[in-house]
Amino acid sequence: MSQPIQLSFVDAATDFQELPDSPAEVVFIGRSNVGKSSLLNAIGGDKDLAPVSQKPGRTRALGCFLMDKSGGTLVDCPGYGYAKVSKSTRATWLPMLTSYLLGREALVMAFLLVDGEVGPTASDLDMLGFLRDSDVDHTVVATKHDKVKPAKRFKREREFATQCHLAKDDIIWVSATKRTGITRLREAIREHTNK
Repeated sequence: MSQPIQLSFVDAATDFQELPDSPAEVVFIGRSNVGKSSLLNAIGGDKDLAPVSQKPGRTRALGCFLMDKSGGTLVDCPGYGYAKVSKSTRATWLPMLTSYLLGREALVMAFLLVDGEVGPTASDLDMLGFLRDSDVDHTVVATKHDKVKPAKRFKREREFATQCHLAKDDIIWVSATKRTGITRLREAIREHTNK
């Protein structure tokens, strides 16, 4: 198991231009109930780093974390898709996310988190298409690996990759609960921010 990435919360903003300067930044994006907070806690080795809620939609701003005291940053975005918040609040999230993805000069990699148990939804595939069309460097991360029955994992991984038009090995499968794939994800994050 690799060393946790030391994450310290810096700031939160609804406008990316209010975020602190960064030499290299990665971002977590995904649907509201994909498990972003649990995954942040897992890579940081701190269960209290990001509050985990039973109600999707807790993250309502761009949350910025300093990484390993290297100056690099990680941003946690509000989830897209279903969330138990008002329609007016939810309507602000996608413009906030797209303006960040297109306008943040420090951004070096977008990690698109997709529920591995459910598989890519229409909104996930729309976001993947947006990242490709916009030439935003991205990596697909399949969460909740532990929720997929062992006998079905090979088939699920193959189908998941096909739906995303990716090679099976291009997708990072993770479980925040079992710590599956956490080392690979940490290495991928560090690779893009320690330059």
